[in-house]
Amino acid sequence: MLTTSPLLPEQALLRQKVPAGDYWLYPLYQGQTLRILDLEGNQAADTLFYRLDDTAERYSAMDTIREQGNIFLSTGTRLLSNRGNLMLTITADTCGRHDTLGGACATESNQIRYDLEKQTMHACRDSWLLAVSEHPEYGLTKRDITHNINFFMNVPVTAEGGLTFADGISAPGKYVELRAEMDLLVLLSNCPQLNNPCNGYNPTPVEMIIWEKISEESAFDQGTTLAI
Repeated sequence: MLTTSPLLPEQALLRQKVPAGDYWLYPLYQGQTLRILDLEGNQAADTLFYRLDDTAERYSAMDTIREQGNIFLSTGTRLLSNRGNLMLTITADTCGRHDTLGGACATESNQIRYDLEKQTMHACRDSWLLAVSEHPEYGLTKRDITHNINFFMNVPVTAEGGLTFADGISAPGKYVELRAEMDLLVLLSNCPQLNNPCNGYNPTPVEMIIWEKISEESAFDQGTTLAI
């Protein structure tokens, strides 16, 4: 569901741009709202979420899909952990839907899907592994790289149940907002993929914006639903 947000960037606690192909690792505390802003359009943002004080609890695509009965994520989606706990709620979304089935690109999958020579191309898994190695204070290892969300990525499902990587449905200035329902660690890879249209064959920056906890009326309650 397309829904705008009442939150103003100039009132944000934090604003950081993430270059194409780079990672972003940052804590998000209960009640805070995170906006992922697609600055130039059709830029996939592959994201992992962990409980801050116990990273063995992390986002679960299976639990989230099962409980909402929908394979796509958008306004109102409750993102659940592998322990069945509510981690985040999507409170606004001007893109329309986001993927959580397609997984993240890796050097191995680039080689298998596209060409043997593609193995050396940068991939989201590389970015996550770099983040883990550069930030040992969070206690993450490569074993913790599991289910992710591909924000802004268009992955239609065929009648036979297969996945396809299609042209993006995002555009410059579109965003998704999530409210933290527990203290979290956010690990994002601003996807560098050049072999399919998930980034329009041209990876670009995204902006991460965080607001402090707002009133009891959430951004979801205050937001405006857009006509499709």
